[in-house]
Amino acid sequence: MFPILKKEDLSPGVVLMEVSAPLVAAKAQAGQFIILRLDEEGERIPLTVADFDRARGTVTIVFLVVGTTTTRLAAMKAGDFLASFVGPLGHPTHVERYGTVVMVGGGLGIAPIYPIARAMREAGNNVVSIIGARNEGLLFYVDRMESASDRLLIATDDGSRGFRGFVSQLLQQELAAGLKPDLVMAIGPVVMMKVMCNLTRPLGLKTMVSLNPIMVDGTGMCGACRVTVGGATRFVCVDGPDFDGHLVDFEELVQRQRTFLDEEKRSLDAYRNSCAGGCRR
Repeated sequence: MFPILKKEDLSPGVVLMEVSAPLVAAKAQAGQFIILRLDEEGERIPLTVADFDRARGTVTIVFLVVGTTTTRLAAMKAGDFLASFVGPLGHPTHVERYGTVVMVGGGLGIAPIYPIARAMREAGNNVVSIIGARNEGLLFYVDRMESASDRLLIATDDGSRGFRGFVSQLLQQELAAGLKPDLVMAIGPVVMMKVMCNLTRPLGLKTMVSLNPIMVDGTGMCGACRVTVGGATRFVCVDGPDFDGHLVDFEELVQRQRTFLDEEKRSLDAYRNSCAGGCRR
């Protein structure tokens, strides 16, 4: 059993939890993920490590409340226990001294880009970070991203904070102004990562993305998380989650992520109906 030590609502529908998992924290590195279950019969869901503290033995996760399991997870509080918390899984992000690196986090992608930006800066890189959300109220981790970056830029769709527009448009503006990155890394919605790669590909800018498709076992046995990268099938859980964004078949990834939308909606509706009289999780 893994105790939840802290719960915090970062923005509407986005929740942070700090979990006591000393063995996971001891090995966790930027870019890796965990798979958790709420109880013995619970669904296994993958969540990227948003932070870790080896001394305290804690791992921080940040998730969007979107389906049945995340709705139930959001109903839990500090002092509750998770049945399982497996990790760290996947390959850590490759960190070296590239020169100038641009870290782009869109929406929920701000959480996993933070430990990577921190590691890149610790390796001696000039870190320019770009984070974005639909509006200022949905932004989070701003202070953390400032501390992990040499320069932090913010974009909001409605212009309520920083640049008015998308993170891709802000990067395009910076490139036109003379920014010359040696590496771009983007994490966020699939469409956002696709647009970023379409922007950087003709410029020959190395661009890495972190993928989080449908997963089940997280060990490469089931094949549920397969994606096509460079014309070959790869399993995100064991081959990723980071891939060269210019080689990812984003159209296929979008289609696969939509596979169980109807089932997910029915599951959430059934859960909400069962809780009509009141239930915690």
